[in-house]
Amino acid sequence: MILVRRLLGDVLRQQRLLQSRTLRDVSAAARVSMGYISEIERGQKEASSECLAAICSALDVPLSTVLAEVSDEMAHEEALLRGPTPLPRVSRVQADVSVAA
Repeated sequence: MILVRRLLGDVLRQQRLLQSRTLRDVSAAARVSMGYISEIERGQKEASSECLAAICSALDVPLSTVLAEVSDEMAHEEALLRGPTPLPRVSRVQADVSVAA
């Protein structure tokens, strides 16, 4: 099962590390406890939208960007769970019509 809170935590941690920022630094800027941010990053806590907005603001990353990355990661993990998808079968009639067009 895919946990959104785990994916969200991974994306937030990645953003923080890309900026070479510490938990302490982000905690102070977001006014959210360091322990709570750590739990969010590890996927152990589900943060409220207000808390996420504060963390994203501290990281200077739009919440929409973080959520888009979470969505992309979720799609990737869903694809891995589904396994390889077979290619659609194209009948000879469909192929002939496509070539003629």
